[in-house]
Amino acid sequence: MMIKPDKIRVYIVDDHAIVREGVKQILADTPDMVWAGDSDNGHEAIRMARQGGFDLLLLDISMPERSGIEVLKQIRKEVPEINVLILSMHREDQYAIRTLKAGASGYLNKQSAPDELVGAIREIVAGRKYISKEVAQALANQVSGDHQTAPHETLSDREYQTLTMIASGKCVSDIGKELNLSVKTVSMYRSRLLHKMKLKNNAELMHYAMRNKLV
Repeated sequence: MMIKPDKIRVYIVDDHAIVREGVKQILADTPDMVWAGDSDNGHEAIRMARQGGFDLLLLDISMPERSGIEVLKQIRKEVPEINVLILSMHREDQYAIRTLKAGASGYLNKQSAPDELVGAIREIVAGRKYISKEVAQALANQVSGDHQTAPHETLSDREYQTLTMIASGKCVSDIGKELNLSVKTVSMYRSRLLHKMKLKNNAELMHYAMRNKLV
């Protein structure tokens, strides 16, 4: 029978070194947790997930080349037993439900206190999902029927990501560079989301995003 290690082993995936170092320090200050490695891109995260050797993967949602949601879906497909906690700069009401539906074990905002991160890790490794009060309320609204599907909720993950980036003031070429996509591909996502949401241009898109607190 396999003996479970005394400490929770956490692997960190974030393209910002300062975030990785901050989380490593939190783990070092927590007696029952230990750093099990880190990387700055989704491809490495998938490779390490295949190898295993840790109890939880802490995954940033906004990374170059492949988004956290894409990486999450790939990991869920190949190694479904791995616990994945999404750590994001985006508010819970922007991405949490999308990531939970994609198979995440929990979602946490980067502005959360260190003890909340520690609590979330313990909760997930114990076999439970971690959701904040904000996410719990959003899920309750959906179940009770109080929630009406908003136009942006009909978008694909990549279309939604394009929406939030345009709404943040980024041009198509900048988005392409950040996501490692061609300008033509980003323009296609932009056209699709404008059509689905019945919007005419970027100005209407930005107004919608601000009105719905997506940025």
